[in-house]
Amino acid sequence: MIRKLKFYLSLIIARCAYLGIKLLNRSSGTSFVGMVVLKICPDFLKHCSKYIRKRMVTITGTNGKSTTSGLIAHILETANQNVVHNLKGANMLTGVANVFALSVEPFKRFDYAVIESDEAYLTKLYDYMKSDYLVVTNLFRDQLDRYGELNTTAGFIKNAIDKNPDLKLILNADDPIVATFDRTKYAVYYGFENVEYDCSYEHKSNAPSEVFNCICGQELKYSKQFFAQQGHYYCPKCGYKRHKCDYPADVKVYNDYSVITVQSRELSFEFKVNLAGLYNAYNALAAIAFGFETGLNQEEIQKALDTYHAIFGRTEKRIINGNPAIIQLIKNPTGASEVLKTVDLNSNIVIAINDNYADGRDISWLWDSDFEQLKNAEKLVITSGTRANDMATRLKYAGIPQEKIIVEPNLKKAIDKATMAGKTTILPSYTALLKIEKG
Repeated sequence: MIRKLKFYLSLIIARCAYLGIKLLNRSSGTSFVGMVVLKICPDFLKHCSKYIRKRMVTITGTNGKSTTSGLIAHILETANQNVVHNLKGANMLTGVANVFALSVEPFKRFDYAVIESDEAYLTKLYDYMKSDYLVVTNLFRDQLDRYGELNTTAGFIKNAIDKNPDLKLILNADDPIVATFDRTKYAVYYGFENVEYDCSYEHKSNAPSEVFNCICGQELKYSKQFFAQQGHYYCPKCGYKRHKCDYPADVKVYNDYSVITVQSRELSFEFKVNLAGLYNAYNALAAIAFGFETGLNQEEIQKALDTYHAIFGRTEKRIINGNPAIIQLIKNPTGASEVLKTVDLNSNIVIAINDNYADGRDISWLWDSDFEQLKNAEKLVITSGTRANDMATRLKYAGIPQEKIIVEPNLKKAIDKATMAGKTTILPSYTALLKIEKG
């Protein structure tokens, strides 16, 4: 009874706290309320499980969590399901608690919870809430000071998987680490058989790729390599190779969209995805695989894809100072390199890099990211944030003429300078993105 009282008390205080921070404009409101309720009621999330009637879906991985979870939530909502979802990407325990604290009502139930989870926090989340599905997008090298080596991150996810006896996995077959997570669980795989480009930008990247060894110790080789370590890998020594996909697909990538042809149960289905880049095609394929796996049909999934709008800095389009702007988060070498391929070199460009805890203190990833893609930028290239000077130095070595580079640490001034001069591409790290969102 005392625990229940704490839970309901925390819900009341959550609403008051949220109202307070909105009135004072002191926070983005994505985690503070969650921090408060977890202080009052440490097992708050355990109580929230009873408010989910059907399934809990979790999504993790280095890149693509927010877009994939957003697509999955929108597919379910378009199919008339009531969904609770951490839409803004706050994916640690406080962020997850935050969205439940502001969504749960005593007599209200949700059909689905769609929860994006930080890789390192997934096992902690599963201490309180059991999941029915886990979608894993990919594993790339992230900020070394926060995540360490890839094997460490993979270990976090494996530990989380072991906590859920009945967990169903939806895995990216093209990622050689993600594909190993099926050892003790039911799993289905998605991946691309062929990738074709019909776009104006250069689809090759100069960013370094990880080298992976098979469990026998031999270096994996590739018959097809799409980007970074994503592709068709095999071991020349023991014969281990990429899993056969349950949802294999071909994709044709255009400037602003992709067309994905998916095979499911010996039938072929074509989907148009209004998001740029191969990396977003992977996110969409993960969501499509989930849709099919849960019994939805092509028409229902395509309707959701047609009406989906990019969220919170993930290819997000806005009008700023009367001109169009596109905002795309960058936070690690592979993700940044894939985004940089798609940048409109005829736009003004703002790159805002912070080194706060949520960004990772270590900014060495800037040197592994393919900023050489910007060397033919035609207009302003403005660096901003706490590491504006470091970013400017990186651009100099990427071959961008110094006279084109402007250093403006104040983010608002940098964005105003760019957007007043025309269309703009804004590439922020995580806390810079939060500042943009706050306005």
